[in-house]
Amino acid sequence: MIARRFIPLWITASLLLTMFLVGTFQFDGFASGRVVTNLLRDNAFLLITALGMTLVIISGGIDLSVGAVIALSGVISSLLITEYQWHPLLAFAVILPFGTLFGALMGSIIHVYKLQPFIVTLAGMFLARGLATTLSEESIAIDHPFYDAVAEMSIALPDNAALDLSSLIFILFFVIIAIVMHYSRFGTNVYAIGGNQHSAELMGISIAKTTISIYAISSFLATLAGIVFTFYTFSGYALGAIGVELDAIAAVVIGGTLLTGGSGFVLGTVLGVILMGVIQTYITFDGSLSSWWTKIVIGLLLFFFILLQKLLNGRKKQHG
Repeated sequence: MIARRFIPLWITASLLLTMFLVGTFQFDGFASGRVVTNLLRDNAFLLITALGMTLVIISGGIDLSVGAVIALSGVISSLLITEYQWHPLLAFAVILPFGTLFGALMGSIIHVYKLQPFIVTLAGMFLARGLATTLSEESIAIDHPFYDAVAEMSIALPDNAALDLSSLIFILFFVIIAIVMHYSRFGTNVYAIGGNQHSAELMGISIAKTTISIYAISSFLATLAGIVFTFYTFSGYALGAIGVELDAIAAVVIGGTLLTGGSGFVLGTVLGVILMGVIQTYITFDGSLSSWWTKIVIGLLLFFFILLQKLLNGRKKQHG
């Protein structure tokens, strides 16, 4: 028998495999190595963002600021590189700590004032988006040799496929976050806080330190995703990445993480993002369907997984 907490993960994996097989049998080239690696390349910034969102939701919180943080980090990167002639690596070295500090500040406010994460991160979203728009309302193109080098940097694979730098950055942080969440004291603390914060406090877990760290990591990863997004678009735009926070939340839920916290898997979130990407790819290959069908299917999947969570929680309480 599959343990109850693994059921959503297995369902997500099964749906992904089924969708991929349907596309493979229906369209030539759907299962090519190039299509698979393009899934990673096109969704690298969302995958990185969703890793941070997984930590937040497992802890019982939410982070609505990540899309705005992506846009803000992209705009600041573009300004520093284009207007002030900074080397991109120097710009990134400045932006990443500030992004992390922004998340730590939200985590501190949530903990100290006992405010709902929804409200605090909503304020963070407006602040970051407003600041990005104030800095520049127009899209800022990036023209720098470093970006040209990044675009050409990749690991060649069979079947005309290649892993670009954005995909490699995602893979690196996926491994780090997965190890931290499942094999470290910090990861255990995050699950404990999400399961029952009062019990976690009685166990001697530092709620303040863990909460601040969770939102700092989420904002750090969103800032990194903003940098990766500039590799993808070669620009920074204040209105970029609108709705990415909702896509990240959807991926986390579809990946089997409980919205109430305390249960979930980093791998599930990755499968959730890839499933959303496969749906988009299928619609692109089909050619006759509107791109809005992607949103419709994702909405139906969300309803299904929310009902599944409710059903599994109900059974757990009955057995308890």
